[in-house]
Amino acid sequence: MLKIGLISDTHSYLDPKIWKYFSDVDEIWHAGDIGNLSVINTLRDFKPLRGVYGNIDCHKIRQELPLDNVFSVEGLKVYITHIGGYPGTIKPRALKIIKQEKPHLYICGHSHICKIMRDNDNKLIHINPGACGNHGFHPIKTIVRFEIVEGKIENLEVIELGKRSRK
Repeated sequence: MLKIGLISDTHSYLDPKIWKYFSDVDEIWHAGDIGNLSVINTLRDFKPLRGVYGNIDCHKIRQELPLDNVFSVEGLKVYITHIGGYPGTIKPRALKIIKQEKPHLYICGHSHICKIMRDNDNKLIHINPGACGNHGFHPIKTIVRFEIVEGKIENLEVIELGKRSRK
């Protein structure tokens, strides 16, 4: 079993509540728009980190993380990208990777909208954890937590961190 904390669109801000909710996770996955290198370093100091860079991320972050991350863990094949779209409207680049790699779990960020849905056409689960930073139009900051047990996603939770600061 592996416990995962999933975030996206931090835009250089890490809400202090993340530490409480991710205290018992084994890994943190970030779906892009990190914001600055200190976010990566802080997360890596806390837990092992997997992720991708997003459209706002600088060259230093792009040297640390890939555009697309495909890997297998606990019998589950995962594909993470930042701009990918939702089932039914998946971007051509992401769809090509999905068709080639056949992941069980497809994760993206970018929209700032938390959405979890089954994609029957591609036989996968799609998760967008929403945004947990203060930049953007989302009214509520969200993160996702789940477990991977023998290739299956279990105990999936959407966690609301509170209202986005308008500072």
